[in-house]
Amino acid sequence: MDKYCFGIDIGGTTIKCGLFTEQGDCIDKWEIATRKQNNGEQISQDVADTIANKIKERDLSKEDIVGVGIGVPGPITEDGRVLKCANLGWGIFNVNEKMSSLTGLKVASGNDANVAALGEMWMGGGKGYEDVIMVTLGTGVGGGVILNGKIVAGSNGGGGEIGHIIINPDETDVCGCGGHGHLEQYASATGIVRMAKKRLEKSEEETTLRELKDISAKDIFDHAKAGDKVANELVEDLGRYLGIALSHVAAAVDPQVFVIGGGVSRAGKILIDVIEKYYNQNILYALSNKEFRLAELGNDAGIYGCAKMILG
Repeated sequence: MDKYCFGIDIGGTTIKCGLFTEQGDCIDKWEIATRKQNNGEQISQDVADTIANKIKERDLSKEDIVGVGIGVPGPITEDGRVLKCANLGWGIFNVNEKMSSLTGLKVASGNDANVAALGEMWMGGGKGYEDVIMVTLGTGVGGGVILNGKIVAGSNGGGGEIGHIIINPDETDVCGCGGHGHLEQYASATGIVRMAKKRLEKSEEETTLRELKDISAKDIFDHAKAGDKVANELVEDLGRYLGIALSHVAAAVDPQVFVIGGGVSRAGKILIDVIEKYYNQNILYALSNKEFRLAELGNDAGIYGCAKMILG
């Protein structure tokens, strides 16, 4: 008899949901709103309700369901204890126990960036490998570490926080976390725009970027591809910071492949090439020439990773 599982990726705005076969086929996916009122007290019940509704809609029974994998946007321990999730308003509680009691199903959980990395390893850009570092370049810089096919969460669920590696101790601007000189101040979408604005304010260099009213990360990459010198140097800066940071990560865990995702990754080959160049310039020979690949699952990486957690 066919068995199924659910992948539930809880975000700050929406909760992405998927119904999967044991073979990893996503046969249904949908979203519900994330209700964050009153410190997110309704979120767990909303997830339980949407699972129950889908089981009924598909004419399944709980005996047909292997379990539920859940991704949350914050630190979470290996046994499912959320350690304050600011994006949802959650405090400290065990999400596995809570969701299992609400659904009557087996539950596994993990940090959203980590489960996205697991999803990409399983069915995306890292397919075919078991030792994977995923870097998500969006508003910030997220990361996930997969070794021997398993998430490395760390003792407090903070493993893979690549975006908060200090890459410039002399930086005076403040990172979103309150620190200074962290990777995401340079390698995120907001980071490269910040660098561009600072450069344009301080110099009189000729660049087509000055023609833009509001500069975006996409603009910078597009102008670099078109041959603009300043835009190209900004892309080089991003690649240098990220390449150096990933050399630090590789020295600790020695992955087989780096998977680059998030909105900035849409820049494609120009981004991969510059990261790879600076990575290889800053790593010892035994760790050089790793695979660098673009993520393939987009916003679905989380639900795939959640399903993989529960399927094992």
